[in-house]
Amino acid sequence: MRIAVTGSIATDHLMTFPGRFADQLVADQLHTVSLSFLVDNLDVRRGGVAANICFGMGQLGGGPILVGAAGFDFDEYRAWLDRHGVDTGSVRISEVLHTARFVCTTDQDHNQIGSFYTGAMSEARLIELKAVADRVGGLDLVLIGADDPEAMLRHTEECRTRDLPFAADFSQQIARMDGTEIRTLMDGAAYLFSNEYEKGLIESKTGWSEQEILERVGHRVTTLGSRGVRIERVGEDPIEVGCPEEEAKVDPTGVGDAFRAGFLTGLSWGVGLERAAQVGCMLATLVIETLGTQEYTLRRANFMERFTKAYGDEAAAEVQGYLV
Repeated sequence: MRIAVTGSIATDHLMTFPGRFADQLVADQLHTVSLSFLVDNLDVRRGGVAANICFGMGQLGGGPILVGAAGFDFDEYRAWLDRHGVDTGSVRISEVLHTARFVCTTDQDHNQIGSFYTGAMSEARLIELKAVADRVGGLDLVLIGADDPEAMLRHTEECRTRDLPFAADFSQQIARMDGTEIRTLMDGAAYLFSNEYEKGLIESKTGWSEQEILERVGHRVTTLGSRGVRIERVGEDPIEVGCPEEEAKVDPTGVGDAFRAGFLTGLSWGVGLERAAQVGCMLATLVIETLGTQEYTLRRANFMERFTKAYGDEAAAEVQGYLV
């Protein structure tokens, strides 16, 4: 099963200020703020939703196809993804723009000042999925993740035009989209991904009820935080899968991306929705135990031991053969 993942490719530049931002602000001068903070450290991490999902799929042997736009500074990041089983041959490289970048400083009270540079991500709208499909010999599913909004709309329309099954996954972009755009992006999707809060926001913005949305998508996949995930289909009982026990809770960033990686890989294995969701939840647990979205290591024996403990011998027997 050939799965293309479209969406953002970015790097995060994270800094820590040992003081409090509030102590540096003068109440009657807030209209003309000019501040510089001497920070203690700089942590540069690879990120972007599409790259995060593809990294997880690559760790599981899913052979994902990354589709997005990056800058002329992408060589090192590309090498990292290639080494971890990601097909980066369809990444568009901008000749003039840097890869998208999030720059953030956090103070001792966990207040943050951040900026997001879109950069090369704005060129994702120029990517044609037909060229991707032709290069790899066809596509079985396209996940349309958070990206340049125009790119998301164009990729969705191309999937409909070319009869390519697609999954809708707005995540961070849902806040800036209106009801018309959201309806356009999800109508006819084979899968609709969201977390519990986004689920309510989708219903509020579109004006569609839960039932109306279910009638327009094949499967509605809602992540529930520590309670796992729920998968709904018209006319069938929901499938609910819990999370494995965590060894530590270090950093929740990228947990949703990891679930999608595991779930999509499970679909490509053909193990069924419940098993795919269990693989997704197990991978998400590894990410929450690690600082950074692509810093975890998938040790197969350990993965299967924990998977078996969480979901039982029968579930483990169905996925064991795919983790080689």
